[in-house]
Amino acid sequence: MNDPAFARTRENGMEFGSITGSGKLLRTALGPMVFRAKDSKLTSRLVKVLAQVKNMDTVSARGSRNVAEGLSSSPAVALLEGFDFNVKASLGSILNSIVTVDDATGTISIAEYNPLEQMRSPEGATHFSLQAGFLKIDFATGAYELSLSPEDVFALENNTVTPELIPAAVPTLAGTGMHLLLIEFFQEVNGSQYMLNNGAFNVLNLVKIS
Repeated sequence: MNDPAFARTRENGMEFGSITGSGKLLRTALGPMVFRAKDSKLTSRLVKVLAQVKNMDTVSARGSRNVAEGLSSSPAVALLEGFDFNVKASLGSILNSIVTVDDATGTISIAEYNPLEQMRSPEGATHFSLQAGFLKIDFATGAYELSLSPEDVFALENNTVTPELIPAAVPTLAGTGMHLLLIEFFQEVNGSQYMLNNGAFNVLNLVKIS
């Protein structure tokens, strides 16, 4: 524990504990959104990206570098933006349309598109839903605040939609802003909607960091 020869090992261990804690905090903060769209390797994939973010911390000493400081740099933000919580259903592979974010309100807008022609949906799906999440998270203190938009449900049919997803409120917490888009697929039977394949085709994407 004190041998100078193992100083790097101790430093690496401290930093690994910090990034795993940051990954757990982010998953906890997103709560129900992550539960509905994730893959079996999410934890390890997220830790890998957060380790790269931590390496962008240029102010802390070795052993104390962390995600909160790392995210103050534009290259670190670029590493995390676009992260897919379900690697089997990435946003780019499911939706072929332009997604924009209003940093101030957290509103996510999707350019007009035809769901049958511009979405890859699982067999048996009859409907899909869209939801936006506006998260403020402080990786240094562990505080977070998540605001969700109502779920907009659309039929998978040959027409066009122009979704605009407005979170219920703007989080007031100081911290990193994260804007997320959730896409879920359903099958409607006698007026009831049933999730397909335990959400294997659902998308949760970190569209933007503000």
